[in-house]
Amino acid sequence: MTEFKNFTSVHAMLQATVERCRDRAAYRTIVDPVAGRIESVTWGEFDAEVRRVAKSLVHLGVEPGDKVCVLSYSCYRWALVDVAVQSIGSCTVGIYQSLLPKDCRYIVDHSDAVLVFAQDAAQLEKLRQIRDEIPRIRRVVMFSDAPADDGWVMSFESFLELGNGVDDAEIDRRIAAVTPDTPAAIVYTSGTTGIPKGAVLTHDNITFTAESVLYSVDIVDGDEGMLFLPLAHIFARTCLFTGLIAGSPLTFARSIETLADDFKIAHPHWFPSVPRVYEKVYSKIVSGAEAKGGLALAIFRWACGVGDRVSDCLLAKKPVPALLGLQYSIATKLVFSKVHEALGGRVRWCISGGAPLNPTIGKFFHAAGVLILEGIGMTENTSFTNVNRFDNYRFGWVGPTGPGIEQKVAEDGEVLYRGRNVMKEYYKMPAETAETLTPDGWQHTGDLGDIDDVGFLRITGRKKDLIITAGGKNIAPSAIEGLLATSKYISLVCVVGDRRKFLTALLSLDPANVEAWARAEGIEFSSFAELSSNPRVVDLIRREIEEKNKELASFETIKEFRIVEEFTIENGLLTPTMKVKRAQAIARYNDVVEGMYRES
Repeated sequence: MTEFKNFTSVHAMLQATVERCRDRAAYRTIVDPVAGRIESVTWGEFDAEVRRVAKSLVHLGVEPGDKVCVLSYSCYRWALVDVAVQSIGSCTVGIYQSLLPKDCRYIVDHSDAVLVFAQDAAQLEKLRQIRDEIPRIRRVVMFSDAPADDGWVMSFESFLELGNGVDDAEIDRRIAAVTPDTPAAIVYTSGTTGIPKGAVLTHDNITFTAESVLYSVDIVDGDEGMLFLPLAHIFARTCLFTGLIAGSPLTFARSIETLADDFKIAHPHWFPSVPRVYEKVYSKIVSGAEAKGGLALAIFRWACGVGDRVSDCLLAKKPVPALLGLQYSIATKLVFSKVHEALGGRVRWCISGGAPLNPTIGKFFHAAGVLILEGIGMTENTSFTNVNRFDNYRFGWVGPTGPGIEQKVAEDGEVLYRGRNVMKEYYKMPAETAETLTPDGWQHTGDLGDIDDVGFLRITGRKKDLIITAGGKNIAPSAIEGLLATSKYISLVCVVGDRRKFLTALLSLDPANVEAWARAEGIEFSSFAELSSNPRVVDLIRREIEEKNKELASFETIKEFRIVEEFTIENGLLTPTMKVKRAQAIARYNDVVEGMYRES
């Protein structure tokens, strides 16, 4: 039976780590990528800085229960402010740095926030555009790019000076007043099916979940992690707090765009990611091998075959035959070592969450010696319920629950959870809360799934996304979309077919791979939009889909498709967690969809 420490607060959890690891590195920031220079703070230094930020918050009049927004990409100061806000009984509200001003306004206003921390000038400009609509905001504190203090905007350095006169006794009083049931964060859902809802997560939600994750993964002494997911998403925050309770140093990547370089600087042993990143790495590796062609491509394919057989042995928990082991050593030296080098050279495992990971991609990385442990969670349960284990995993499944978490499947196939990871409520949305949480504590997830006799969970779809064809077939589109996206020429997919005779798809292309193919084929084009409509490109995508259709049941196959513009956050078709907003996409391209069915 797992023994939980039952911390009273996030601050108490931090103190346990500080006592154990005071002089060890806690967080690292890449300050000079050319020289590979990283700045680190120890756990003791982090604790002192948390206290200093807490004093400045108190000076600005932030009271227990007040909401403080952070509008920024993941960075050290995001983590620092988060823990400081929570330590004095206030509540952090993260906002994705990619959101448009109107979406920022909704969260700032709905959460009743009194203060905003902003990343840079670009984020400040969003706030200036909506200033008249967020009258509760007293000050904006800049992480960087701070203009002169104008009474509303101030630099982080000036902010830190504010707390110099605040008494330590007041901070101690605030810290002592926090209970496990005190709200620590409001995390807004990405809004795939409507307006975002703010899940209220308590200190107990956060500390319990961090412990449950820690007991489910394999972080050993000396392991270091890297974080590049947005901390506005609870998946990233849960990984942050898991690193905190483990005392595992965490390096903040500079951006998604700099990941290739940041991996080589940080050299992480573990990291969390969403499937989209693994898909892009997979596509780049495969397209790179195919671009070389000849002997290099033959060696790559041979190595993949060897790795696949080794993967089968490991999955079956059988010893790898000596000859196969020798071949794998050669394959690793010639091919797979490059995959490890691209990830910094020390990765032992990584986690995939936020959306389904195609088993083909999980198996490919496993064959290359990189173990991706798929898990599942959602905002409403602190982003953790299940995860595959380091020594017990399957591809296509999300594993057993973490310690202290119950799961069951309702009669209609919906997966339900109960545990201390489940949110307190939706902020100011009692009706939606009642629909999601049962009186006896079970959380409705909207996911459909199967649980086997040893507790492994497999997600088969989403209730709201489920396609029921005119012939009565129930189809979960996410698995089909994931399969199609394994094509290096396809970026994102939205499968259509509810109440229709067959399935069709709206899809966007991978610009780099499609352009490279077109140049090799001698196709001239002046823009990517022109290239996307080229008949030869359309034929290429049709062949790719026909090949993927071979892996599907006849009623699951894509009979027709249309290439559309890229799904992005800016055009409203993609959530900040990189999921296609299905209803919005179908509505946006309604004429295109109707045209596919008329023409077919």
